[in-house]
Amino acid sequence: MYLLLAFIPFLVMGLPIAFVIGLTSLFFFLIKDIPLVILVNRMFDGVDSFILLTIPLFILAGNIMNTGGMTDRLIRFSKLLIGRTRGGLALVNIVASMFFAGITGAAVADTAAIGSILIPAMNKEGYDSDFSGAVTATSSTMGPIIPPSIPMIIYGVISGCSIGALFLAGIVPGILLGIFQMILAYSISRKRNYPRGEKRSPKELWRGLKDAGLSMMTPVIILGGILSGIFTVTEAAAVAVFYTLFVSAFIYRTLKLSQLPRIFINAATTSSVVILIISISTCFGWILATERAPQIFSSFISNLTSNPLLALLLINLLLLFIGTFLETTASLYILTPILLPLVKMLGIDLIHFGAIMILNLVIGLTTPPLGVCLFVASSISKDSVEKLSKAILPFIGISIIVLLITTYCPKLIMFLPHLYLKTTGG
Repeated sequence: MYLLLAFIPFLVMGLPIAFVIGLTSLFFFLIKDIPLVILVNRMFDGVDSFILLTIPLFILAGNIMNTGGMTDRLIRFSKLLIGRTRGGLALVNIVASMFFAGITGAAVADTAAIGSILIPAMNKEGYDSDFSGAVTATSSTMGPIIPPSIPMIIYGVISGCSIGALFLAGIVPGILLGIFQMILAYSISRKRNYPRGEKRSPKELWRGLKDAGLSMMTPVIILGGILSGIFTVTEAAAVAVFYTLFVSAFIYRTLKLSQLPRIFINAATTSSVVILIISISTCFGWILATERAPQIFSSFISNLTSNPLLALLLINLLLLFIGTFLETTASLYILTPILLPLVKMLGIDLIHFGAIMILNLVIGLTTPPLGVCLFVASSISKDSVEKLSKAILPFIGISIIVLLITTYCPKLIMFLPHLYLKTTGG
């Protein structure tokens, strides 16, 4: 009760989510007369994990790719790949996001990097600006699903699941998102008579592949190294940084030494926000645990139904709602400890549930009132959030269809993780 009394007013005031959670936690400690040193200790414990080093490293790798022109090469190759398809640039946007997702694992970085290039290009070719923004925002949600995925890493740290298996659990939902989004974008493009892409010869396609080949090798090296056991997830993130730096600076020669300070500052700024949210959310999660929130929630759901399929539907509705106003990282740290006891009781695979949970929460990145990707796309396309929210509704519908497939077709989602765990003996 005390938490709601503080949480809701702070949220309505429009404070950043880290401050909402932090001030709510502080309020609880003061009301309950708990020593504040425990608050500090909980915050420190939340980030005292070696594997969390992957977050700033993957963010840094993404910044290097953007500044060093590797992202541009992926976009150019995507244009060549699509050919003379109606609505070619919209499809390029989605394909480029799929490539980019395999490197950074962050949706907001995808929206900013891809959107800053393709939204103006789409508008110039006659696409409606709200459609351009909607395609960019929704396609970026593949970032946290397709491996490597920062939310998957966070869920793995909290749940103790194999991060390699979690990465593999995101492949099928991520590809389904991309395919369904391309079908919808193509359908809308035909209806509105958007322009076709340019026709390319096989020779041009081959040159484009060679040009972008080293950029496309980044996710192969990351995922291949992790799954083969050559290096850990943290080491894979470090390898990604060195690889993108080497390719940009010494092979493509598009990255200058003078640009490095800005790259490191941007990566540190973004990472600090994520780490702050993790730290404070850990403390908030500890408060919920002491207040027996997991047990209360499990009892509530189990009293409603003992059917795992119906329970998953209720959990999906809860997560979709939470995702509309709570940031993904904070949601994972707060909700995972609450939901895991119920999930275990219902006999649901924790890796499968991780894919369900993260897909739920990233849909919220494109919906108001939080909708970080929605706001980033809106700022680039110069459309109001209200206008962009209407244009994005069909794409959200597509995401929910993929969510239902992910939830109720576990064999399709878990085929690769089970194969990996069987091979590694996990």
